[in-house]
Amino acid sequence: MLFATLLCGVVLAARSALAADDATSDYTLELQTVTSGYDGKKCWVHARAGAIPPGAPGNAGATPLVVMTMQSLRVERSDVFSGLWDLRSADLGRTWSKPVEQPGLRRVSPRAGVDVVACDFWPTWHAASGKLLGTGGTFAYSTANDEDHLDEEPGFTSYSVYDPAKQTWADWRRMKMPDDPKFGFSRAGCSQRVDLSNGEILLPVYFRTLKGKKYTATIARCRFDGETLTYIEHGDELTVPIKRGFAEPSLAKVGDRFYLTLRNDERGYVTSGTDGLHFDPPRPWKFDDGADLGSYNTQAHWAQHGEKLYLVYTRKGAKNDHVFRHRAPLFMAEVDREQLVVRRATEQVLIPERGAGLGNFGVTQVSPDETWVIATEWMQPKTAVDHGSDNSVYVAKVKWAKK
Repeated sequence: MLFATLLCGVVLAARSALAADDATSDYTLELQTVTSGYDGKKCWVHARAGAIPPGAPGNAGATPLVVMTMQSLRVERSDVFSGLWDLRSADLGRTWSKPVEQPGLRRVSPRAGVDVVACDFWPTWHAASGKLLGTGGTFAYSTANDEDHLDEEPGFTSYSVYDPAKQTWADWRRMKMPDDPKFGFSRAGCSQRVDLSNGEILLPVYFRTLKGKKYTATIARCRFDGETLTYIEHGDELTVPIKRGFAEPSLAKVGDRFYLTLRNDERGYVTSGTDGLHFDPPRPWKFDDGADLGSYNTQAHWAQHGEKLYLVYTRKGAKNDHVFRHRAPLFMAEVDREQLVVRRATEQVLIPERGAGLGNFGVTQVSPDETWVIATEWMQPKTAVDHGSDNSVYVAKVKWAKK
Protein backbone atom coordinates (compact mmCIF):
# COMPACT_ATOMS: atom_id res chain seq x y z
CA MET A 1 0.00 0.00 0.00
CA LEU A 2 1.02 3.58 -0.62
CA PHE A 3 0.30 5.85 2.32
CA ALA A 4 -0.02 9.63 2.31
CA THR A 5 -0.66 11.89 5.29
CA LEU A 6 -2.52 15.16 5.43
CA LEU A 7 -4.07 17.43 8.01
CA CYS A 8 -7.84 17.99 7.75
CA GLY A 9 -8.97 20.38 10.49
CA VAL A 10 -8.37 18.45 13.70
CA VAL A 11 -7.93 15.12 11.91
CA LEU A 12 -4.70 13.55 10.73
CA ALA A 13 -5.70 11.10 8.01
CA ALA A 14 -3.69 8.26 6.52
CA ARG A 15 -5.22 7.25 3.22
CA SER A 16 -4.52 4.46 0.76
CA ALA A 17 -6.01 3.30 -2.51
CA LEU A 18 -5.82 -0.35 -3.53
CA ALA A 19 -5.22 -1.16 -7.16
CA ALA A 20 -8.13 -3.09 -8.63
CA ASP A 21 -7.36 -6.72 -9.48
CA ASP A 22 -9.37 -9.92 -9.64
CA ALA A 23 -9.80 -9.97 -5.87
CA THR A 24 -10.69 -6.32 -5.33
CA SER A 25 -12.23 -5.20 -8.62
CA ASP A 26 -15.55 -4.65 -6.86
CA TYR A 27 -14.16 -1.77 -4.79
CA THR A 28 -11.26 0.44 -3.86
CA LEU A 29 -10.24 1.13 -0.29
CA GLU A 30 -9.36 4.36 1.50
CA LEU A 31 -8.06 4.14 5.06
CA GLN A 32 -8.43 7.10 7.40
CA THR A 33 -7.18 7.59 10.95
CA VAL A 34 -9.78 9.79 12.64
CA THR A 35 -7.96 10.19 15.95
CA SER A 36 -5.04 8.58 17.77
CA GLY A 37 -3.12 8.85 21.01
CA TYR A 38 -2.84 6.73 24.14
CA ASP A 39 -2.14 7.62 27.78
CA GLY A 40 -1.56 4.05 29.00
CA LYS A 41 -4.69 4.08 31.19
CA LYS A 42 -7.74 4.43 28.96
CA CYS A 43 -8.45 3.78 25.31
CA TRP A 44 -11.33 4.33 22.90
CA VAL A 45 -13.29 1.20 21.99
CA HIS A 46 -16.47 0.20 20.16
CA ALA A 47 -16.40 2.97 17.56
CA ARG A 48 -19.38 2.59 15.23
CA ALA A 49 -21.43 5.04 13.19
CA GLY A 50 -24.79 5.71 11.62
CA ALA A 51 -25.48 7.88 8.56
CA ILE A 52 -28.36 10.35 8.24
CA PRO A 53 -29.14 10.63 4.52
CA PRO A 54 -29.07 14.01 2.76
CA GLY A 55 -32.47 15.66 2.83
CA ALA A 56 -33.61 13.65 5.86
CA PRO A 57 -34.75 15.45 9.03
CA GLY A 58 -31.72 17.09 10.59
CA ASN A 59 -29.54 16.94 7.50
CA ALA A 60 -30.11 19.70 4.97
CA GLY A 61 -26.74 19.06 3.36
CA ALA A 62 -25.95 17.31 0.09
CA THR A 63 -23.98 14.50 1.71
CA PRO A 64 -24.78 12.05 4.53
CA LEU A 65 -24.28 13.25 8.10
CA VAL A 66 -22.24 10.53 9.80
CA VAL A 67 -22.48 10.26 13.60
CA MET A 68 -19.91 8.03 15.29
CA THR A 69 -20.18 6.85 18.89
CA MET A 70 -17.45 5.31 21.05
CA GLN A 71 -16.58 4.92 24.70
CA SER A 72 -13.43 4.65 26.77
CA LEU A 73 -12.12 1.52 28.46
CA ARG A 74 -9.91 1.22 31.53
CA VAL A 75 -7.12 -1.02 30.31
CA GLU A 76 -6.15 -2.51 33.67
CA ARG A 77 -9.39 -4.52 33.84
CA SER A 78 -11.72 -6.29 31.42
CA ASP A 79 -14.74 -4.42 30.01
CA VAL A 80 -14.74 -1.45 32.39
CA PHE A 81 -16.49 1.16 30.24
CA SER A 82 -17.33 4.85 30.55
CA GLY A 83 -20.45 6.32 29.05
CA LEU A 84 -20.50 7.13 25.33
CA TRP A 85 -19.07 10.04 23.35
CA ASP A 86 -19.80 11.03 19.78
CA LEU A 87 -18.28 12.91 16.85
CA ARG A 88 -19.66 13.90 13.44
CA SER A 89 -18.66 14.37 9.83
CA ALA A 90 -20.76 16.19 7.24
CA ASP A 91 -18.24 15.92 4.38
CA LEU A 92 -17.82 12.14 3.92
CA GLY A 93 -15.10 11.92 6.53
CA ARG A 94 -12.75 14.58 5.22
CA THR A 95 -13.11 16.36 8.58
CA TRP A 96 -14.53 15.31 11.94
CA SER A 97 -15.71 17.19 14.99
CA LYS A 98 -13.93 16.63 18.27
CA PRO A 99 -15.37 13.85 20.51
CA VAL A 100 -18.10 15.13 22.85
CA GLU A 101 -19.32 13.29 25.94
CA GLN A 102 -23.06 12.55 25.69
CA PRO A 103 -25.01 13.03 28.96
CA GLY A 104 -27.86 10.86 27.63
CA LEU A 105 -25.47 7.92 27.23
CA ARG A 106 -23.83 8.22 30.64
CA ARG A 107 -23.59 5.68 33.43
CA VAL A 108 -26.69 5.60 35.66
CA SER A 109 -27.45 4.28 39.16
CA PRO A 110 -30.81 2.47 39.13
CA ARG A 111 -30.45 1.73 42.84
CA ALA A 112 -27.95 2.09 45.65
CA GLY A 113 -24.69 0.28 45.08
CA VAL A 114 -25.20 -0.40 41.36
CA ASP A 115 -23.97 1.52 38.33
CA VAL A 116 -25.14 0.55 34.84
CA VAL A 117 -23.62 1.64 31.55
CA ALA A 118 -24.93 1.37 28.00
CA CYS A 119 -22.27 -0.27 25.86
CA ASP A 120 -21.55 -2.26 22.69
CA PHE A 121 -23.58 0.45 20.95
CA TRP A 122 -24.40 0.61 17.22
CA PRO A 123 -26.20 3.61 15.62
CA THR A 124 -28.23 2.80 12.49
CA TRP A 125 -30.58 4.93 10.40
CA HIS A 126 -34.25 3.93 10.69
CA ALA A 127 -35.83 5.15 7.46
CA ALA A 128 -39.48 4.63 8.42
CA SER A 129 -39.28 6.98 11.41
CA GLY A 130 -36.60 9.28 10.02
CA LYS A 131 -34.50 8.73 13.15
CA LEU A 132 -30.99 7.60 13.95
CA LEU A 133 -31.53 4.75 16.43
CA GLY A 134 -28.67 3.22 18.38
CA THR A 135 -28.93 -0.16 20.09
CA GLY A 136 -26.56 -2.02 22.39
CA GLY A 137 -26.25 -3.82 25.70
CA THR A 138 -25.58 -2.95 29.33
CA PHE A 139 -23.01 -3.84 31.97
CA ALA A 140 -23.42 -3.39 35.74
CA TYR A 141 -20.69 -2.40 38.20
CA SER A 142 -20.37 -1.87 41.93
CA THR A 143 -20.73 1.78 42.91
CA ALA A 144 -18.21 1.27 45.71
CA ASN A 145 -15.64 -0.11 43.28
CA ASP A 146 -16.73 0.54 39.73
CA GLU A 147 -14.15 -1.85 38.35
CA ASP A 148 -16.06 -4.80 39.83
CA HIS A 149 -18.54 -6.40 37.44
CA LEU A 150 -21.86 -7.46 38.96
CA ASP A 151 -22.23 -10.54 36.77
CA GLU A 152 -25.55 -11.63 38.24
CA GLU A 153 -27.22 -8.26 37.66
CA PRO A 154 -29.81 -8.19 34.86
CA GLY A 155 -28.59 -7.22 31.40
CA PHE A 156 -30.71 -5.32 28.90
CA THR A 157 -30.90 -4.13 25.34
CA SER A 158 -30.15 -0.42 25.60
CA TYR A 159 -31.27 2.06 22.97
CA SER A 160 -31.23 5.79 22.30
CA VAL A 161 -32.38 8.22 19.59
CA TYR A 162 -30.21 10.99 18.16
CA ASP A 163 -31.37 14.61 17.85
CA PRO A 164 -29.36 16.14 14.98
CA ALA A 165 -30.59 19.67 15.72
CA LYS A 166 -29.25 19.56 19.29
CA GLN A 167 -26.41 17.14 18.44
CA THR A 168 -27.36 15.04 21.44
CA TRP A 169 -28.57 11.54 22.22
CA ALA A 170 -31.70 10.99 24.30
CA ASP A 171 -31.36 9.35 27.70
CA TRP A 172 -30.81 5.70 26.97
CA ARG A 173 -33.64 3.30 27.71
CA ARG A 174 -34.12 -0.45 28.11
CA MET A 175 -36.13 -2.58 25.72
CA LYS A 176 -38.53 -4.74 27.68
CA MET A 177 -38.30 -8.48 26.98
CA PRO A 178 -40.83 -11.18 27.99
CA ASP A 179 -41.03 -11.88 31.72
CA ASP A 180 -39.12 -15.14 31.57
CA PRO A 181 -36.04 -16.13 33.64
CA LYS A 182 -34.17 -17.17 30.50
CA PHE A 183 -34.03 -13.48 29.51
CA GLY A 184 -32.42 -12.43 32.81
CA PHE A 185 -29.36 -11.21 30.91
CA SER A 186 -30.48 -10.23 27.41
CA ARG A 187 -28.84 -7.74 25.07
CA ALA A 188 -28.31 -6.57 21.50
CA GLY A 189 -24.62 -5.86 22.10
CA CYS A 190 -22.57 -5.29 18.91
CA SER A 191 -25.51 -6.53 16.82
CA GLN A 192 -26.06 -5.58 13.18
CA ARG A 193 -29.78 -5.31 12.53
CA VAL A 194 -32.12 -5.37 9.52
CA ASP A 195 -34.95 -2.85 9.13
CA LEU A 196 -37.91 -4.11 7.12
CA SER A 197 -39.83 -2.07 4.55
CA ASN A 198 -42.80 -1.79 6.94
CA GLY A 199 -40.59 -0.14 9.56
CA GLU A 200 -40.29 -3.18 11.81
CA ILE A 201 -36.82 -4.07 13.05
CA LEU A 202 -35.20 -7.49 13.13
CA LEU A 203 -32.79 -7.09 16.03
CA PRO A 204 -30.29 -9.86 16.85
CA VAL A 205 -30.03 -10.46 20.60
CA TYR A 206 -28.43 -13.05 22.86
CA PHE A 207 -29.48 -14.09 26.33
CA ARG A 208 -28.98 -16.34 29.37
CA THR A 209 -30.36 -16.74 32.87
CA LEU A 210 -28.80 -14.54 35.54
CA LYS A 211 -26.66 -17.39 36.85
CA GLY A 212 -26.22 -19.13 33.53
CA LYS A 213 -23.00 -19.41 31.55
CA LYS A 214 -24.27 -20.38 28.10
CA TYR A 215 -25.76 -17.85 25.69
CA THR A 216 -28.55 -18.38 23.20
CA ALA A 217 -28.99 -16.16 20.15
CA THR A 218 -32.24 -15.18 18.49
CA ILE A 219 -33.81 -12.47 16.35
CA ALA A 220 -36.30 -10.15 18.07
CA ARG A 221 -38.93 -8.64 15.80
CA CYS A 222 -39.49 -5.12 17.12
CA ARG A 223 -41.56 -2.02 16.53
CA PHE A 224 -40.07 1.48 16.69
CA ASP A 225 -42.32 4.57 16.66
CA GLY A 226 -39.53 7.13 16.66
CA GLU A 227 -39.19 7.12 20.45
CA THR A 228 -39.87 3.66 21.89
CA LEU A 229 -38.43 0.31 20.83
CA THR A 230 -40.93 -2.47 21.54
CA TYR A 231 -40.44 -6.23 21.43
CA ILE A 232 -43.10 -8.10 19.45
CA GLU A 233 -41.81 -11.67 19.20
CA HIS A 234 -38.63 -13.62 18.67
CA GLY A 235 -37.61 -16.43 16.36
CA ASP A 236 -35.56 -19.60 16.64
CA GLU A 237 -33.42 -19.92 19.77
CA LEU A 238 -29.95 -20.91 18.56
CA THR A 239 -27.09 -22.29 20.64
CA VAL A 240 -24.38 -24.96 20.62
CA PRO A 241 -23.06 -27.20 23.44
CA ILE A 242 -19.65 -25.50 23.24
CA LYS A 243 -18.54 -23.38 26.18
CA ARG A 244 -20.62 -20.16 26.19
CA GLY A 245 -22.89 -20.93 23.24
CA PHE A 246 -23.72 -18.21 20.70
CA ALA A 247 -23.26 -14.48 21.26
CA GLU A 248 -23.03 -11.21 19.32
CA PRO A 249 -25.18 -12.27 16.35
CA SER A 250 -25.36 -10.06 13.26
CA LEU A 251 -28.00 -10.16 10.54
CA ALA A 252 -28.06 -9.18 6.86
CA LYS A 253 -30.62 -9.48 4.07
CA VAL A 254 -29.73 -9.96 0.41
CA GLY A 255 -32.47 -10.67 -2.08
CA ASP A 256 -35.14 -12.77 -0.40
CA ARG A 257 -32.85 -14.44 2.13
CA PHE A 258 -31.49 -13.50 5.57
CA TYR A 259 -27.97 -14.33 6.74
CA LEU A 260 -26.85 -14.66 10.35
CA THR A 261 -23.28 -14.83 11.68
CA LEU A 262 -22.69 -15.92 15.28
CA ARG A 263 -19.82 -15.72 17.75
CA ASN A 264 -18.65 -18.82 19.61
CA ASP A 265 -15.57 -19.35 21.78
CA GLU A 266 -14.06 -21.95 19.46
CA ARG A 267 -15.14 -20.73 16.00
CA GLY A 268 -17.59 -18.48 14.20
CA TYR A 269 -20.84 -19.93 12.82
CA VAL A 270 -23.19 -18.99 9.99
CA THR A 271 -26.72 -19.83 8.94
CA SER A 272 -29.48 -18.43 6.72
CA GLY A 273 -33.26 -18.42 6.42
CA THR A 274 -36.15 -16.99 4.46
CA ASP A 275 -37.98 -14.81 6.99
CA GLY A 276 -35.36 -13.43 9.37
CA LEU A 277 -36.76 -15.35 12.34
CA HIS A 278 -36.20 -18.99 11.44
CA PHE A 279 -32.93 -20.46 10.26
CA ASP A 280 -31.22 -23.60 9.07
CA PRO A 281 -28.91 -25.36 11.56
CA PRO A 282 -25.82 -23.16 12.04
CA ARG A 283 -22.51 -24.42 10.65
CA PRO A 284 -18.91 -23.34 11.30
CA TRP A 285 -17.51 -20.69 8.99
CA LYS A 286 -15.15 -22.12 6.35
CA PHE A 287 -13.27 -21.01 3.28
CA ASP A 288 -14.42 -22.30 -0.09
CA ASP A 289 -11.49 -24.75 -0.13
CA GLY A 290 -12.91 -26.48 2.96
CA ALA A 291 -10.45 -25.04 5.49
CA ASP A 292 -11.73 -23.56 8.73
CA LEU A 293 -11.97 -19.77 8.56
CA GLY A 294 -9.97 -19.46 11.77
CA SER A 295 -12.16 -16.78 13.33
CA TYR A 296 -13.03 -17.46 16.97
CA ASN A 297 -14.26 -15.85 20.19
CA THR A 298 -14.96 -12.51 18.56
CA GLN A 299 -17.57 -10.84 16.41
CA ALA A 300 -17.96 -10.74 12.64
CA HIS A 301 -20.24 -8.47 10.64
CA TRP A 302 -21.63 -8.04 7.15
CA ALA A 303 -21.06 -5.66 4.26
CA GLN A 304 -23.16 -5.85 1.13
CA HIS A 305 -23.43 -4.26 -2.26
CA GLY A 306 -26.26 -5.15 -4.60
CA GLU A 307 -26.62 -8.91 -4.68
CA LYS A 308 -23.13 -9.50 -3.25
CA LEU A 309 -22.53 -10.23 0.42
CA TYR A 310 -19.23 -9.82 2.23
CA LEU A 311 -18.01 -10.91 5.65
CA VAL A 312 -15.76 -8.65 7.76
CA TYR A 313 -13.77 -10.68 10.29
CA THR A 314 -10.51 -11.49 12.05
CA ARG A 315 -8.78 -14.88 12.00
CA LYS A 316 -5.76 -16.95 12.90
CA GLY A 317 -2.99 -17.72 10.46
CA ALA A 318 -2.04 -14.18 9.43
CA LYS A 319 1.32 -13.99 11.26
CA ASN A 320 -0.67 -12.51 14.12
CA ASP A 321 -0.06 -14.86 17.06
CA HIS A 322 1.06 -11.84 19.12
CA VAL A 323 -2.42 -10.26 18.86
CA PHE A 324 -4.98 -11.05 21.56
CA ARG A 325 -7.31 -13.73 20.16
CA HIS A 326 -5.87 -12.97 16.71
CA ARG A 327 -8.19 -9.96 16.50
CA ALA A 328 -6.17 -8.14 13.84
CA PRO A 329 -5.74 -7.48 11.00
CA LEU A 330 -9.33 -6.86 9.93
CA PHE A 331 -10.29 -8.76 6.76
CA MET A 332 -13.15 -8.59 4.26
CA ALA A 333 -14.04 -11.26 1.71
CA GLU A 334 -17.00 -12.15 -0.47
CA VAL A 335 -19.40 -14.83 0.73
CA ASP A 336 -20.67 -17.57 -1.55
CA ARG A 337 -24.33 -17.20 -0.62
CA GLU A 338 -25.32 -20.62 -1.92
CA GLN A 339 -22.63 -22.58 -0.07
CA LEU A 340 -22.29 -20.18 2.89
CA VAL A 341 -18.50 -20.12 2.67
CA VAL A 342 -15.90 -17.37 2.36
CA ARG A 343 -14.25 -17.06 -1.04
CA ARG A 344 -10.56 -17.12 -0.11
CA ALA A 345 -9.39 -15.46 -3.35
CA THR A 346 -11.37 -12.33 -2.49
CA GLU A 347 -9.92 -11.84 1.00
CA GLN A 348 -8.51 -8.35 1.53
CA VAL A 349 -7.00 -6.62 4.56
CA LEU A 350 -9.13 -3.59 5.40
CA ILE A 351 -7.15 -2.42 8.44
CA PRO A 352 -3.60 -3.67 9.12
CA GLU A 353 -2.49 -4.94 12.52
CA ARG A 354 -0.06 -3.11 14.79
CA GLY A 355 -0.31 -5.34 17.83
CA ALA A 356 -3.73 -4.23 19.13
CA GLY A 357 -7.01 -6.00 18.45
CA LEU A 358 -9.48 -4.65 15.89
CA GLY A 359 -12.21 -7.22 16.50
CA ASN A 360 -14.83 -4.90 18.02
CA PHE A 361 -15.94 -2.88 15.03
CA GLY A 362 -18.93 -1.69 13.01
CA VAL A 363 -20.08 -1.47 9.41
CA THR A 364 -22.00 1.54 8.07
CA GLN A 365 -23.74 1.87 4.71
CA VAL A 366 -22.98 5.55 4.16
CA SER A 367 -24.42 5.70 0.64
CA PRO A 368 -25.19 3.29 -2.21
CA ASP A 369 -21.60 3.83 -3.38
CA GLU A 370 -19.75 3.70 -0.08
CA THR A 371 -19.55 1.41 2.96
CA TRP A 372 -17.40 2.24 5.99
CA VAL A 373 -15.83 -0.25 8.39
CA ILE A 374 -14.90 1.49 11.64
CA ALA A 375 -12.59 0.02 14.28
CA THR A 376 -10.40 1.12 17.19
CA GLU A 377 -7.09 -0.27 18.33
CA TRP A 378 -8.09 -1.97 21.60
CA MET A 379 -5.04 -1.45 23.82
CA GLN A 380 -5.07 -4.76 25.67
CA PRO A 381 -2.75 -6.38 26.49
CA LYS A 382 -0.22 -3.67 27.26
CA THR A 383 2.27 -5.22 24.82
CA ALA A 384 0.17 -3.82 21.94
CA VAL A 385 2.27 -0.65 22.11
CA ASP A 386 5.41 -2.67 21.33
CA HIS A 387 4.12 -3.19 17.78
CA GLY A 388 3.19 0.42 17.11
CA SER A 389 -0.44 0.66 18.24
CA ASP A 390 -1.56 4.00 19.68
CA ASN A 391 -5.36 3.58 20.01
CA SER A 392 -6.01 4.84 16.51
CA VAL A 393 -9.65 5.07 15.45
CA TYR A 394 -9.83 3.91 11.83
CA VAL A 395 -12.36 4.34 9.07
CA ALA A 396 -11.85 1.95 6.17
CA LYS A 397 -13.90 3.38 3.31
CA VAL A 398 -14.99 0.72 0.83
CA LYS A 399 -15.83 2.56 -2.38
CA TRP A 400 -17.84 0.33 -4.66
CA ALA A 401 -17.05 0.20 -8.35
CA LYS A 402 -19.80 1.49 -10.60
CA LYS A 403 -20.67 -1.15 -13.19
